[in-house]
Amino acid sequence: MKSALLVLLLSFTLLAQRKPGSQLDQLPPNMEILTYFGERADISPDNQRVAFMAKSFGDAFVIDLKTRIIRCLTCNVPAAVFLRVMHLVTGDYILIGPDRFENINISRSRDNELWFLRKERGSKPVKLAVKMSEGAAISKKSLKIAFSQTHGQAADLPAEASRLIVADVDFSGAAPRLVNQKTVYESKDRSCTMEAQDFYDDDSKMTFTCYEPQGMASVMGIDLKTGRVTNFSKAPGTYNEPEGIFPDGQHTCVEADRQVGTLGGRGGASNIDIWKLKLDGTGKDFVRLTHFNDFEGGKASNPVVSTDGRFMAFQTARTTDPAGVGYGIVLYWFGKQ
Repeated sequence: MKSALLVLLLSFTLLAQRKPGSQLDQLPPNMEILTYFGERADISPDNQRVAFMAKSFGDAFVIDLKTRIIRCLTCNVPAAVFLRVMHLVTGDYILIGPDRFENINISRSRDNELWFLRKERGSKPVKLAVKMSEGAAISKKSLKIAFSQTHGQAADLPAEASRLIVADVDFSGAAPRLVNQKTVYESKDRSCTMEAQDFYDDDSKMTFTCYEPQGMASVMGIDLKTGRVTNFSKAPGTYNEPEGIFPDGQHTCVEADRQVGTLGGRGGASNIDIWKLKLDGTGKDFVRLTHFNDFEGGKASNPVVSTDGRFMAFQTARTTDPAGVGYGIVLYWFGKQ
């Protein structure tokens, strides 16, 4: 009995403990703070700029990585309430968000839509007349875009269904629009509510998130030529959301709660850090990249990887805040120690 109790006490002692403070106070040499505010970073295809949101339901900004000059992209829009900003291959932008703010749930779901913003200073966003759920996949090589819809944005879908749509941005008319819209995959129920993430392999494949019951998620991929779908994370009962594809098309960053097994705490979208997953279909090759969740109340989220694979950008965040909320952008340089 005493020996069993000793083993139990020893196991609790060996369980890692979260530390006070913040990872920002002791960043490793391969990380640097880019901004002290902002969230949902996106790296330009030429890797010269990082676009980001000042806050959820706010303005979009862009920072030049050489000069570190920050420019507001939407400050000429009264009461802007955008949620995301992403680069097109042309240097123009896709914005995501509602036309106006009603409340967090309705404005982030039912009223969420796609906008186009030209790169020229003073340009104003133009609606693409498409409602969509959460974020989008934007090609770094072509004008291809992908997004998902649920019943909240598309009344023709059953209450718990979702679908993935691929389309092209067209500039040939008087106003930009989406053409060649095609549904590439559908989920019939809430066992998998989908969100498009990243194109890879010359836009022939795409990663997407499968949000599952009890707040869990899986890293999924679809071959857009064959329609074949693969579960890459293969870790039921845990949280794994792909965010940021590597240029080799063989790895993706993942917001994951895998460290909860040693650090303790509740699994799911709150206690997450950034991991690197090999897309070989085994779900076994996970490598941890950040350790923000080693600190009390801390997490790292929303990573994106440069097209040359030299660095990624992500945000520092708090476990108590809703998904997507961030407090500054951090650069992570691969290859540095």
